[in-house]
Amino acid sequence: MRAELDKQANQVSAMFDEVAEGYDRTRSVLWLGQMGRWGRAVSQALELRPGQRVLDVAAGTGTSSRALAAPGVSVVGCDFSPGMLQVARRRVPELEFVPGDAMDLPFEDDSFDAATISFGLRNVADHVLALAEMRRVVRPGGRVVVAEYSHPTSRLTQTAFQTYLRKAAPRIARALSTNVPAYDYLADSILAWPTQPALAADLQRAGWTRVAWRDLTGGVVALHRGFKA
Repeated sequence: MRAELDKQANQVSAMFDEVAEGYDRTRSVLWLGQMGRWGRAVSQALELRPGQRVLDVAAGTGTSSRALAAPGVSVVGCDFSPGMLQVARRRVPELEFVPGDAMDLPFEDDSFDAATISFGLRNVADHVLALAEMRRVVRPGGRVVVAEYSHPTSRLTQTAFQTYLRKAAPRIARALSTNVPAYDYLADSILAWPTQPALAADLQRAGWTRVAWRDLTGGVVALHRGFKA
């Protein structure tokens, strides 16, 4: 079982290595400039204070980590794609970036005050295991915030979102990206992702308590938060 998970992780890592350089530009165009607003929502939900340490899992090119940076807050980014980490270290040299697998984080127990993952959890072969790992490295009383593409709350918005993912997004990717299949994977992974209540249940299975969520952009994105008892 673990060997199969590792194989899947390596395949996804290779895909992200290929798109690393143009990833932020393509993603910004695909999501109509909303990534910054969603990143600020994550930072607000974490409620970080000076002196605290936060882990940003699936940090990618460092954009999500930079959004968490604040005076007195220590941010550590972690990602399994060497290509993404290379870009992150070049673009955000003031932060620390560590290679690592979300299902086997390279940190001691109770090392962080909070952990977060933005738009990366659905790329993990076993997302419940990753959520449990994030809980392991967070101190008691700490919290997790998950930002992920989700399921719009109205039928009209859901239909429009699915049509956009299937038809418009691939065309945009063809114009901007050197790896169009990577963005076919994007649509497939979003449409197959658990609903908001189902992901909340997965957080609880991983050991998080007081789990709640709120929708952004009509449910195109959902923020889930939980606490370590």
